[in-house]
Amino acid sequence: MSSLKVGVIGTGGIVGAHMPGWEASPHAEVVAGADLSEAALDKWAKRWGISKTVTDSAELINDPDIDIIDICTPNMYHTELTVAALEAGKHVICEKPLAPLPEDIDKMIAARDASGKMLMTAQHFRFSGKSKAMKAEIDAGALGEIYHARSWMLRRILIPTRPGFLLKKHSGGGATIDIGVHILDLTLWFMGNPKPVSVTGIAKKVIAENPKAFGTWNNFETVPPEMDVEELAVAFVRFDNDATLVLEVSWMLHHDTQGEDMQMWLYGKDGGAHWPKVEVLQTNYDTKQLYNRTLKLTDNIAEPHAQECIEFAQAIVDGAPSPVPAEQSRQVQQILNAIYESQKTGREVRLDQ
Repeated sequence: MSSLKVGVIGTGGIVGAHMPGWEASPHAEVVAGADLSEAALDKWAKRWGISKTVTDSAELINDPDIDIIDICTPNMYHTELTVAALEAGKHVICEKPLAPLPEDIDKMIAARDASGKMLMTAQHFRFSGKSKAMKAEIDAGALGEIYHARSWMLRRILIPTRPGFLLKKHSGGGATIDIGVHILDLTLWFMGNPKPVSVTGIAKKVIAENPKAFGTWNNFETVPPEMDVEELAVAFVRFDNDATLVLEVSWMLHHDTQGEDMQMWLYGKDGGAHWPKVEVLQTNYDTKQLYNRTLKLTDNIAEPHAQECIEFAQAIVDGAPSPVPAEQSRQVQQILNAIYESQKTGREVRLDQ
């Protein structure tokens, strides 16, 4: 098959992590980019040797020579661009979150089904060697039925201070959908994506209220006073198979970590597991012995952001299902959106009504 031509929309941020994957793919190549900022476009194009750049994303979407649109814009622009690209007959890989609201993802799914093209969320943590090894072990039955999980992604004064993250009109939310989407997607994937039925949660701004608050992400920049999204979210989730999940995410917690602490514990009837240690904990009831197994990683795969692009193109060529189906991303956003609703009402939010 001839090389799939990729057009990138949003050239100022995460696309830099996608580009090595497109370069490594035997089936795809980036040929064009679009961004509202000519400075961002020029810098990106020079770095990667791209000759075609435009400031109007519609030019890429409607270009008959482009097969794939890679959407790397702030969250609130994902839906419109994704639907337009699918309607134009393009395959779409879109940065996380796929959309801030479940009903927006429904629009994407409808456009995908009508077009017959592939849609994938760029949930790169699924594509690490550790995640692949853990998923294979779980699918082989090492844990048995998973009935509880604890997941967190906690940062110590590591808030992104750019408007694309801190203003709701661009992001749709704060830490909940910026980093909560990562650890929640991975946890649900390991659990087999059970259907969520209720969520109780909080989402609020605490440390960022301090006028002297800063973020170490961008050289100790002060948190802008116009920030209108949350820095912390905590949730308790129930699923239709009686499994439960406790979730914690924060950009700014006074937590003992150098930067970021991302962990997950999974508890099954036949064993437990820890990620990212990729350790499985089991019990021999006959000998009354407890033992742990650390999985040995042998796969030589690319960095996860790159690997997701490689596997997306490969799935198109193979006619395989999307590596990250939009329906699973909808589950993630249904839970995250319910955290915001629970914060507003102070009550449990039912998702099965």
